Amino acid sequence: MRLARHSPRARTSRRAHPDASGSPLTWQDASVHSRGRGGNFFHARREKSRLEPTNGVADAAHRMRGKRLPGRLNLFQSTMLDWRAVHPYNAVHAVRIEGAFDAAQLARAIEDELAGSGLTGLELDSAHKRYAWRGGPAHVDLETLEAAGADWQASLAQAFERQLNAPFPQDGAIDPFRFFAMPLDDAFFLGLAYDHFIAGGDSIIVLLNAIARRYAGERVAATPLRVHPPTHLRLFLRDPLRFVRGLARAPALVASCRRTVRPRYRAIDDGYNGFMLFRLGAARYRALRDAAHGWGVTLNDALMALLLLAQDAVLGPRDMGKRRHELAVASIINLRAAHHDDPHATFGQYLGSFRVSHPVPSGITLYELARDVHAATARVKREKLYLTTLFAMAVDGAIGRFQTPEQRVGIYAKSYPVGAGVSSLNVDALWRSKDQGSGTRGRELGARGRESRDAGGTPTYIRGVPTGPLSPIVLAVTTCGGDLWGGISYRTSAFGADDIARIRDHVIARIDALS
Repeated sequence: MRLARHSPRARTSRRAHPDASGSPLTWQDASVHSRGRGGNFFHARREKSRLEPTNGVADAAHRMRGKRLPGRLNLFQSTMLDWRAVHPYNAVHAVRIEGAFDAAQLARAIEDELAGSGLTGLELDSAHKRYAWRGGPAHVDLETLEAAGADWQASLAQAFERQLNAPFPQDGAIDPFRFFAMPLDDAFFLGLAYDHFIAGGDSIIVLLNAIARRYAGERVAATPLRVHPPTHLRLFLRDPLRFVRGLARAPALVASCRRTVRPRYRAIDDGYNGFMLFRLGAARYRALRDAAHGWGVTLNDALMALLLLAQDAVLGPRDMGKRRHELAVASIINLRAAHHDDPHATFGQYLGSFRVSHPVPSGITLYELARDVHAATARVKREKLYLTTLFAMAVDGAIGRFQTPEQRVGIYAKSYPVGAGVSSLNVDALWRSKDQGSGTRGRELGARGRESRDAGGTPTYIRGVPTGPLSPIVLAVTTCGGDLWGGISYRTSAFGADDIARIRDHVIARIDALS
């Protein structure tokens, strides 16, 4: 896979030196008894970053440090900073753009969108958990990858794996974006690796959508985004009683963690992420979506149930008489709607998480397990138990100040075991076509469209998310244009590629059985 670099300005650059590391997620627990089962829910290479921090580098003499920086990281973002201090915590997106590839034109479109949106000149003060987007011109170093013949999926998966493991600068004036492109015969993929603390996947979809429209020659208004959104404090102040009630469930959470099988690592400090890409296809996606609807569960509930069954298949027989016999899966939850912030107007990170455990007894069906999972996730949302998770992150951050890096890495597997995580994102609900415009109605479609929106104009869209010390496996599920793509990130110190292929095949086989 040959690399080339393009920038419409001065284009001196270094060859890529990927890194090796990992990253994590985080989750909340919920408890619910499954019907009649007594179930209870609740090689590493070190490499330097390719890019110098060129986007709006601030002179050190004029930096505003500490509390003077206007942006304040929320609890999830602050936890991500702790994680990335041990292993890179990057996410990677790629969108297929039809038409001929012009590197200079694409680089100009990227720079114009970043500068027009105000996404340049990022300064981070890690010690005080503050940041600032200072604006200014953008300078993009676009990497061009060569696909290995017709097998572009393998080449793209290799690029994702490399980007997942390449670190960004830890502090100060940094460029949190790395753009790359992979030309095909009649189209190309535009890829973006980003330091995950700066944004959730919804903001990145909006950004890539705007770049794609600029590249296609559309007139896209240079409207600065709101780039310093408030923290999650408003959620705690809005529902203090729910938060207090959630704290009362802490003993159940502890009990669930003590019943859960711990993930095993050959080297706990080896955070390198492998990556496997696969496509379900439109027919399988419809089968899973329709089944979930018929069962009265969400698509994400069904995916969590599939991951529990896949863990059971890969891990082999468990002694149900032992204390640690349950399996756990975690899910990311987007709290942007709770903040009432439009992803087309506000760039940022609004993530939360929760955790579900279950004994997954022999013979349980996907329907039964999905219903049990749904009972747990519905209560998390109804009682807003994700607030408890956010609070636990704050407590963990305070305790972490007195721990060594090795202790911090190992505490998740020991005290908060999770076998796999899922991150679901519906691109159809956010992607705008040319005829939708950029007015109020377009924003309403982006915010409320969901799966009912006509998905015909949504291009192929693929994601990869980091794993880290919390979970050895994370499945990024992306729905786009009536199709579904899966990207599995995994800790190579816990699983090999053959193990992940077995998990993928088990998920596909379970979905095929629905037809």
